[in-house]
Amino acid sequence: MTAAAPAAGTGPDKPPVIGVFDSGFGGLTVLRALVERLPQARYAFLGDTARLPYGSKSRRTIARYAAQSAQFLVNEQGAEYMVIACNTASALALDAIQEAVPVPVLGVIEPGAAAAQCASSNGDVLVIATDATVQSHAYAAACQARGLRAIEKACPLLVPLVEEGWTAHPVTAEVVRIYLDELRAQAADEGMSPDTLVLGCTHYPLLRRQIEQVLAVSGAGGIRVIDSAESTAETAVRLFNGRAAAKPGETAAQTEIRCFATDSVEKFERLGSRFLERPVGHVELIDLGG
Repeated sequence: MTAAAPAAGTGPDKPPVIGVFDSGFGGLTVLRALVERLPQARYAFLGDTARLPYGSKSRRTIARYAAQSAQFLVNEQGAEYMVIACNTASALALDAIQEAVPVPVLGVIEPGAAAAQCASSNGDVLVIATDATVQSHAYAAACQARGLRAIEKACPLLVPLVEEGWTAHPVTAEVVRIYLDELRAQAADEGMSPDTLVLGCTHYPLLRRQIEQVLAVSGAGGIRVIDSAESTAETAVRLFNGRAAAKPGETAAQTEIRCFATDSVEKFERLGSRFLERPVGHVELIDLGG
């Protein structure tokens, strides 16, 4: 395995290293939310861009890829905590990742479902996500375990629209409207009155304003939108017991972030700042094997 030098050693006087993993770079929205809440931490973000999309792979292959990525972040970058900023890996490989590394591991699905439970007054929840996440029914299961009824809908056009930079484009607004109209119609057919919508893809936070505007125009402005990236970061604050929390006068701009990718570093550097809302800087190319 070819990799950059490990991060500096950790100790009681060192800020913790948090490893963040995604199959691409959409998980940078999770990293952004983490940095806002835990700016004292040092971060190592890995996008397994050589082997995406994970959604077209078998569960066994996804588990192997995700475990390799987690091991790189823990063994070679010194991560003390792992955040799986990938809905597909969280849905299909969380157990394998937990077995592969000896550090606390947090996925994005359970925090999103927990936030939906807190937000919903009637227990009827909508979820929009990618095909792979919807086919796993991970959100539906997590919601059901909390006494919620959930309907999931795949919205495959949204990721390419975000990556094209069309987050405020009228075409995107129309696509969002069609998806949400179909989802709300399905909910009505099943006798549901949803009051909460979970964004079950790490690209979707960039469309939150569009989604809320479409809901308002369609008369569904009372539906609360749950950003699973934000929910995951809030859960991380509790999981890490306050380590690396912000101090008075401290800003996220001071946070140390190292980014790694298994391919397409130029695209990562070009598009990553859109998700992170700050320059990602130099992205280091690594090889995790086949």
